Amino acid sequence: MTEKQSAAQQAIGDVTPKLADLTDEVLFGDVWERGGLSPRDRSLVTVTALIALYRSEQLGFHLKLALDNGLSRDELGEAITHLAFYAGWPNAMGAAAQLKAIPADAP
Repeated sequence: MTEKQSAAQQAIGDVTPKLADLTDEVLFGDVWERGGLSPRDRSLVTVTALIALYRSEQLGFHLKLALDNGLSRDELGEAITHLAFYAGWPNAMGAAAQLKAIPADAP
């Protein structure tokens, strides 16, 4: 029986195995599990930072994770709209397109 690989292992494990391990063990295994913020709040902070910094490559993954962590599409849409005025119109437009691309039957 084959163990299911994490998203990090699938994405980069073959070229940067240590970075994939650190992503799994430190980032998601420790930082994301700390009690100071809920997973929902961590997702909102992360999505906001990715949009503000125009880090679009990881944004789609984190938008899906935000939906899994309890944020609604409407809440994400409001955050994106709000960010347009603080992080830039192109950043918000790109984020809106990525949110739109997530299938409607996703959480």
